Amino acid sequence: MSPQDQHGSRGYSVPTGRPYALKELQASLGSLGDHLRELYDGAHPAEYETIADALYVAFQTAAGLAPAKSYTGCSEHPNGALDPEAPEGWGRCLICNDRRRLARRGGPGPAPAPAGEQRRLGYPVPDGPYDLALLHRYLRTVEDQRFHLGLSSAAEDFVRIADDLHRAFIVARELSRPRNASGCAEHPGAPIDPDAPPGAACIFCAGRTRRAQRSPQTPEMLPRIRRGERRQLHRRFNRPPA
Repeated sequence: MSPQDQHGSRGYSVPTGRPYALKELQASLGSLGDHLRELYDGAHPAEYETIADALYVAFQTAAGLAPAKSYTGCSEHPNGALDPEAPEGWGRCLICNDRRRLARRGGPGPAPAPAGEQRRLGYPVPDGPYDLALLHRYLRTVEDQRFHLGLSSAAEDFVRIADDLHRAFIVARELSRPRNASGCAEHPGAPIDPDAPPGAACIFCAGRTRRAQRSPQTPEMLPRIRRGERRQLHRRFNRPPA
């Protein structure tokens, strides 16, 4: 039913909680511009944490206004089983992915088209690389949509803005992760050791290498003293005369 038909119907009423949630969504989206203006190319990952948190709050509010998402992201099997080993570019539906695997092996049945965009619990996850320009693009789309939202907006409008907010949140979250300045895959956010040789700038790995290069020293064990005996201690300094 379109919004025009809803207005003409006497039985239409605003869903419970929509006025408060819509006001909260508009307020959270209005503050995003202030956070975004402080960002620049090459900004520190910690500067993206604030906008990532704000985007997640806005996304949760928009998701509450929209209808419940499909668990698998599949229109044919919305509540089916999840594929724990879904290949990249495929959906999360186990039934559809089994069809694709059978089709590749020459089995019966048509193969569903691969998913164009990866979806996490029904929400889209954009492909990388992630940068500030991509974040700006998604937020401009969100900004254009929020001015057309109202109490009588269709459910598809809230679904669309929730999807775009999730895309923007994923980009901001990935940009807030520690950058691999040390070049170490094990400790990507580790400080750089200025005294380390080229190619081993990670301060944790450099310290581990130095400890391994040291000559092992076997600790000296004191002789075991039986019960009732006194240990003879060797004084390093003579006792001063009385």
